[in-house]
Amino acid sequence: QVQLVESGGGLVQPGGSLKLSCTASGVIFRLRRMYWYRQAPGKEREGVSCISSSDGSTYYRDSVKGRFTISRDNVMNTVYLQMNSLKPEDTAVYYCATDPWVCASDYDVSESYRSASGAWGQGTLVTVSS
Repeated sequence: QVQLVESGGGLVQPGGSLKLSCTASGVIFRLRRMYWYRQAPGKEREGVSCISSSDGSTYYRDSVKGRFTISRDNVMNTVYLQMNSLKPEDTAVYYCATDPWVCASDYDVSESYRSASGAWGQGTLVTVSS
């Protein structure tokens, strides 16, 4: 079985920063593409960022480029999402997932909402509000 556990969410003011973590078990982590998704209240799920399994290439949806950074530690089986310059529209439950979609371009991230596969975590809530 695959288990993913997200952590690091919380309440932050606009312009603030937060770093999310997702630790995986039951999977050969280094061979998996890793994604971060988010779902805002009353909205559809959307891909935020992904990091490839082969060379660690990273991709982002347009709205977070320059503000968010995805990274991975294959020894700790953990993927991170560093979020800077947070905006109220970033408020959402953030989820990580293993191999839900291809990760080879920013476009792939924008299309990754189509995924009907992969393992998913329970989510961590990020609230950006003054």
